[in-house]
Amino acid sequence: MRLLIVDDDTELCSLLKEFLEREGYSVQCVNEGREGLEQAQQGGYDLIILDVMLPGMDGFEILKRLRAGSRVPVLMLTARGEDVDRIVGLELGADDYLPKPFNPRELSARVKAILRRTEAKSNRGRVDVNGVTLDPGTRAVVCDGKPVEVTTLEFDILEQLMRNAGHVVSRDGLMESLYNRKATPFDRSIDMHVSHLRRKLEGSRSAIKTIRGVGYQFCQSQEDADAT
Repeated sequence: MRLLIVDDDTELCSLLKEFLEREGYSVQCVNEGREGLEQAQQGGYDLIILDVMLPGMDGFEILKRLRAGSRVPVLMLTARGEDVDRIVGLELGADDYLPKPFNPRELSARVKAILRRTEAKSNRGRVDVNGVTLDPGTRAVVCDGKPVEVTTLEFDILEQLMRNAGHVVSRDGLMESLYNRKATPFDRSIDMHVSHLRRKLEGSRSAIKTIRGVGYQFCQSQEDADAT
């Protein structure tokens, strides 16, 4: 697995490179924003670890440009306590975030959780529900015959919801399954990704229903969505 770290803290990059290579990854580090974007756009990376504060071009702009043509998983590094940074990162399509300072083992656990999710499992069958088709083999989503661009994490959330269509999937269950950690009252990452999915899928339907205080339900039909 090839990882790209974009962070201007050279000491941190050296530490993470040494730690992650001992874990079996191939790691490249870039310390400037524009160069980081160029490297990321060249492709070939399985995951990108991206800091928010960078010289030349900040992490948000890198992510925005990257998402215009790539679904490579991105783990953002944010300043501790900067909730706005986390929200903006998720809005732009980051898969997860980790506040600084952090333990390298925590970073490794996050990386493993993301990579485990994004491995294509073509043996899982295609799912067709309420006008939406999801194909795990190609990781493609089609709504009313039109392709829908989703991030890696959005795809995984949608798959869990669609395979359980008509049933409530708890927010805590999604958090543990996808992030490999328990939900906290202040972690709104799942909610943000579900919100993105709604905007992408619901031009002509209400596909995902919020069950307040519990989780989410993918509606099997428009009649189910309209029911109160």
